[in-house]
Amino acid sequence: MSDIATYPSLAGKTVVITGGGSGIGKSMVRHFAQQNAKVGFLDIADEPSMALQNELLEQGCEVKYVHCDVTETEALRGAITIVRSTFGPIGVLVNNAAHDQRHRFEDITPEYWDDRIAINIKHQFFASQAVVDDMKSLGGGSIINMGSTSWMIGTGGMACYTASKSAVLGLSRSLARDLGEFNIRVNSVAPGWIITERQKELWLTPEGEADIFKNQCLKRFLAPDDIARPVLFLASDESAACTNQSYIVDGGWT
Repeated sequence: MSDIATYPSLAGKTVVITGGGSGIGKSMVRHFAQQNAKVGFLDIADEPSMALQNELLEQGCEVKYVHCDVTETEALRGAITIVRSTFGPIGVLVNNAAHDQRHRFEDITPEYWDDRIAINIKHQFFASQAVVDDMKSLGGGSIINMGSTSWMIGTGGMACYTASKSAVLGLSRSLARDLGEFNIRVNSVAPGWIITERQKELWLTPEGEADIFKNQCLKRFLAPDDIARPVLFLASDESAACTNQSYIVDGGWT
């Protein structure tokens, strides 16, 4: 972490990150914790999440893992309440939880559709709703919604995912307008193909690797840290005039 920017405004600030136990979320939890923020992260995978919490506690960081299925709105509200009770009013929310499972158009059922929408976009709205009063009491705050470039480049085989991720842009712009009078900033970040362990295990093939090096301007794999770093900026006071924006981090693919 010594080679990245330090943001003094994040020190002591309470941050909530959904889907923080692995992948991009895990990197964000580490980065915020090492900025001396107080980090509450939600996930459904207990084993890796507890391991991350214990690792950071041993380093002297202030972190708390809360088990939560974000598709259950009351559970989501309850988990955010636990973080608030532990660390105080929430000044930063990163809506990161998502599920990018591939699915054939012919196989999508109404139940599957509703479940994908619940995890990929619905929870972003209700998590935001749950922290707004905290941010008002603090005189402002930052909400960062994680989108995707998948819909921008016309990726097939995941219609539920691309539909919900395209909606992140509209949701973020609407919330930015509604909440701006309270000095609450709302932005979205749209990652490209970030090579997490999950991507390596499930979908990174020689053909996929060739696509990356053909389509990206940057001829390297993108990593979770490449997303965590701009998220830190958008959460900090260094971006105090930035709202209603979508920041693309895809190595120049789009």
